[in-house]
Amino acid sequence: MPAKIKVANPNRCIGCYSCMLACSRVNANTVSLIDSAIDIRTSGGIESGLEIIVCRSCIDPPCARACPTGALTPRTGGGVILNKDLCNSCKSCASACLPRAIHFDKANMPVICTHCGTCARFCSHDVLELRKTEVL
Repeated sequence: MPAKIKVANPNRCIGCYSCMLACSRVNANTVSLIDSAIDIRTSGGIESGLEIIVCRSCIDPPCARACPTGALTPRTGGGVILNKDLCNSCKSCASACLPRAIHFDKANMPVICTHCGTCARFCSHDVLELRKTEVL
């Protein structure tokens, strides 16, 4: 059964970046915030709170529709799968992503969430959850 990452308790986030570092370690074999598919940002300073940006697992993903090369294909249950060999780094996918969940790494390749759940497992404050989704 497919799964997707959900922000379950956003007010619990303390901005420790454990989720981001775990994501980059597992998915990019680096310890780098830029290689993380999840993004934690301030909403105008620490007192304004934190913004947790994750892929929303769209069933009909705008990022895949915007990709001129077919490098992004819809994933069963929502979200997309990236074929790096087809990507030309045009950034159309990032422009089409409503939550701004797609950014580019140092090699100018899109960083795409695989919904593996690593970020949720490493979040010690239960901000994130990996939820199973039914396929219709």
